Amino acid sequence: MAAAQHRAAQPTADVSAWRPRVQGVVEVFHAHFTGYAYPMHVHEAWTLLIVDDGAVRYDLDRHEHGTPHDTVSLLPPHVPHNGSPATPDGFRKRVLYLDASVLGEELIGPAVDGPDLRDPLLRRRVGQLHAALARPGDELEADSRLTLIGERLRGHLRPREAVTSPRRDPVLARRLRELLDARLVEGVALDTAATLLQAHPAHLVRAFSGAYGIAPHRYLTARRVDRARRLLLDGRPVGEVAVAAGFYDQAHLTRHFRKLVGVTPGRYGTSAGGRRPRGPRQAEADAGAHLPGASGEGLAAVDDPLGRRDRPQVGGSSRQVSRSGAG
Repeated sequence: MAAAQHRAAQPTADVSAWRPRVQGVVEVFHAHFTGYAYPMHVHEAWTLLIVDDGAVRYDLDRHEHGTPHDTVSLLPPHVPHNGSPATPDGFRKRVLYLDASVLGEELIGPAVDGPDLRDPLLRRRVGQLHAALARPGDELEADSRLTLIGERLRGHLRPREAVTSPRRDPVLARRLRELLDARLVEGVALDTAATLLQAHPAHLVRAFSGAYGIAPHRYLTARRVDRARRLLLDGRPVGEVAVAAGFYDQAHLTRHFRKLVGVTPGRYGTSAGGRRPRGPRQAEADAGAHLPGASGEGLAAVDDPLGRRDRPQVGGSSRQVSRSGAG
């Protein structure tokens, strides 16, 4: 009994960490700790923390703070802090380490004064960003979400500089759409688009969404799925279609294709097999199969209602979120 209690009291850790191919994010760190306490330490990057289960108690600049479930905690670089579980079962957290391109050093003071932010929209956006970062191929979505998160964080730290209402800019929206269309396969990062179009990334995202009613990354995905449908109807293999349509891999294509079309790309391509155009010889053979006395089994009509689904109304082709793999 004593041995069992001793084993139960031992600290445990389950962690996952990676460096995504998204500018501004130095590291993604997911962890579930029980019985483990961080000593005082510092980071070179900003620490953006959400806690999914349990709670964390920590000291920052000689003041005690906590992270209840509905808060977002922003710990500035170079400022010592520690951390320990505030509940017997430990805590499960998701952390983003962000560089100075997202938040500048001039915001360190305000962050020290108020590191814990009660903001349900910000909390939801941070969770959505974590989900996008975990999916190779969805970097444009991650770029877009990170840009809006940075804007909202700056609004908390510098309230007088917060954005009041988005400005409509249909000309900029059209130029971004044309850029996405022109780079369907090779892709363009949000910061690259912002440089090419001479606009702030956050304004790009808001202008596009305001003009077309869809976020840039969703537009991109719809156009790429549209292209994939045409290639599948040509009889090309799913794995080949994924690359040719600008997706990271077959799994990336399958996830988005099923979401937008309702079936997997494999089933979609198979359903169209009996309706593909045939050469002259095959057409003669098919006609002969339907002469009196023929078996009549040559061409079975395939019901393919998905092949006529409406396409996005905003037109164009689209761009990829760098194939390494934003509403």
